[in-house]
Amino acid sequence: MNYAREADELVATLMARPWGQVSASIYETGRLVTLAPWLTGHRERIDYLLATQRADGSWGAPDGYGLVPTLSATEALFSAQAERPENGSRRETPPSGEHLGQAARKGLDALRGWLSHPVEVPDMPAVELIVPFLITLINAHHPGEPLPLPSGMDYSRVERIRQAVASGAELPQKLLHALEVAGPDAGGARAVRPTAIGTIGASPAATAAWLGSVLRHAPDRPGGALLDATQARSHLEAVATRYGGPVPVGLPITVFERGWVLSYLARAGVPVEVPPEMVADLRAAMGPSGTPAGPGLPADADTTSVALHALARLGMPYDPEILMAFDTGAHFCTWPGEDGFSISVNAHVLDAFGAYTTARPERAGSYRPVMARLGALLAERQQPDGSWDDRWHASPYYATLSCVLALSEYGGQDRARPVARARDWLLATQRSDGSWGRWEGTLEETAYAVQALLLPGSARNIGYEQAASRGHAYLVHANNGPDYPPLWHDKDLYSPFAVVRAAVLAALHLGSKVNLIGQ
Repeated sequence: MNYAREADELVATLMARPWGQVSASIYETGRLVTLAPWLTGHRERIDYLLATQRADGSWGAPDGYGLVPTLSATEALFSAQAERPENGSRRETPPSGEHLGQAARKGLDALRGWLSHPVEVPDMPAVELIVPFLITLINAHHPGEPLPLPSGMDYSRVERIRQAVASGAELPQKLLHALEVAGPDAGGARAVRPTAIGTIGASPAATAAWLGSVLRHAPDRPGGALLDATQARSHLEAVATRYGGPVPVGLPITVFERGWVLSYLARAGVPVEVPPEMVADLRAAMGPSGTPAGPGLPADADTTSVALHALARLGMPYDPEILMAFDTGAHFCTWPGEDGFSISVNAHVLDAFGAYTTARPERAGSYRPVMARLGALLAERQQPDGSWDDRWHASPYYATLSCVLALSEYGGQDRARPVARARDWLLATQRSDGSWGRWEGTLEETAYAVQALLLPGSARNIGYEQAASRGHAYLVHANNGPDYPPLWHDKDLYSPFAVVRAAVLAALHLGSKVNLIGQ
C-alpha cells in the first residue's frame, strides 16, 4: 500500500476543510434542538437524536459517558414535543408528538435508573456545570418527579455563573465553550462577543445560547450587538449546513487538527508533502501565551506543545519558552487555573522541549532540568499494570502511546523500564483478532498500540513485533471500515477524524516496514 499517497491526500483535506473534521455530538445537537429550533436542519437534528438512541433509552458510550448525552437528548426531545403545532407552536417540528414523547420518556427512565444509584461521572470539560444545568431543565418538564443530582454535585457553581453573566462581568475565556449553562442570560455579559468567524467558544451550543439571549434583549443592546448576532447566526447556519443538521461539540479546531496530524505522520517517518503555507500558518498561530485549538478557545499547553513538536519535526523549530507559562512547579497545566491534571499534556510538553533541543542542541542545557522533571513525572504517574490514563481521552491506549513516545525519545536512559512495562501491558491486552480497545477493538486504539510497540530506533523485540504484526493485519483488514467511534473528551465524546486517520496511517507505515524486514 502507498501510505505516503494516502497521507498526502489527508493533508490536502486539512487545507480544503480548514475548520476541521469532527464527528457530530449528541450533546451539542440536543442543545440546538432546544435553543435554535429556527435554525437550518432542525428536523434532521431531531431525526439524528431518535436514530442514535439505544434500545435501553440511553445515548452515548458506557461507563458513565452516557450521562451527559442522555440528559441533553432527553431534554431536547421534551422541548421538541412542546414546540409542536398542536401544543401551540407555529414551528413545524416532526415527527409525531407521541413518537417524541415516547423517546423522551425512555431516556428519562434510563436516567432515573442511573441516578438512583451512585454514578461515576467521567472527568469531562464543564461536566460539573452541564449535569446540574440539564437536570434542572428536565425537572422543569416533569416537576413532580425530579431527577436527583449525582453525588458530589450541586447547583451552586451554575448559579454563580448565571449571576456573573447577568451582572455583565467579564468571563474567563475557557467558560465561553460552555456558555449555554448560563441559560436565558447567556448574552448578558456584554464583554462576550463572537470571534471574527462568528463563534462563541468554538461551540454551536454556546453560540446559539448567546445569540438567543441577544435577540431577546435586542432593544437594550448597542447596535453592534445586532451585527454580531447576524454573524453568529451565519456561523451556525454554516456549521448546520455542513453537517446536514447535527453539529459537532467544537469547531473550528484548525490548529489542533493540523498539529496532531503532522506530528503523528512526521514522527512515524511517513513521507508526506506538507504545504509550506500550512507550516507557516502553524508557526504564525504561536502567540505570547501559546496557541488555542481554534478560534474562540483559550491558548492551551496541549495544542501548543503538539504544534511545537510538529514544527520542529518539519524543520521550523520554535522556542518552547512560551510553555513555561503553564508550569505550576509540580506539572504543566492545560491552561492556567485548570481543575485537574493531564498526563498526556505533560508528555506532549516533553515532546516539544525534546524536539526543539534536538533541532537546536545549543539550547539543550537551558531545558534539560525541565525535561528531566517531566520524565520523572511521567514515570511516577504510570499505573501498576504499566498503562497510563488521561482526562482528555477515554482510552488508556492514547495516554500510554503519548507517554511511551515522549519517554522513549526524550526521557533519558533511565526511562527504559517504564517503557518496557507499558509495552508488556500492550502484549497482555491485545484481543484475539489482533486489535486493541477499551470497550471493543478499534482502528484508533490499535494504531496507538502498534506505534508503541514499533518505536523508531528501539532494539528489535520479536514479541513486540509479532503483536504489532497482528495489529497491523487488523488495521489492513479493517482500514476501509466504518467511521472511528468517538473517544476524545469534550463536553461529549467526539472523534477528530483526520487526527485518528493520521494515527492509523502512521501505524500502517511502521507496520509495513517491520513486515518487510521479516520477509
